[in-house]
Amino acid sequence: MDIAVLMDHISSRELRILAKLRPFFLVVDIGFILYWVVTVFHLIPAEYLYKDYADPMASAWNWSFLPLDLAVSATGLLALQLLRRRNPLAVRLAVASLSLTTASGMQAISFWAIRGDFDWVWWAPNLFLLIYPWWFLWALFQVRPECR
Repeated sequence: MDIAVLMDHISSRELRILAKLRPFFLVVDIGFILYWVVTVFHLIPAEYLYKDYADPMASAWNWSFLPLDLAVSATGLLALQLLRRRNPLAVRLAVASLSLTTASGMQAISFWAIRGDFDWVWWAPNLFLLIYPWWFLWALFQVRPECR
């Protein structure tokens, strides 16, 4: 079957997958936006800051996530908006958002693992970001192999 024909609608299976994904996107995408607002205004209590927060290199590392995290939020929220209109581009944006999300989690976990810095306050949410997209990506790839 022609890919153009495949992309002109969202299948019922994709709708079910994306419906399950919706709450994850809302929590993660809004969560990233809130995290950066809180970070900009220095609202995180000192006892919850990551190790070496005041170190300029560690701070630069943290800020390097801003474009990635905002790309996650933009693609995820746009995918949800397009889903409401049954626009098939929602599937591709969801795949992009999920891929960026797992990359964001992996980068943070890799950094702290290399440093030997283990703090559940930071590891737990980043392990979540690393792992949760895998099931949704696998499920979407089963339905729409051309998204692989």
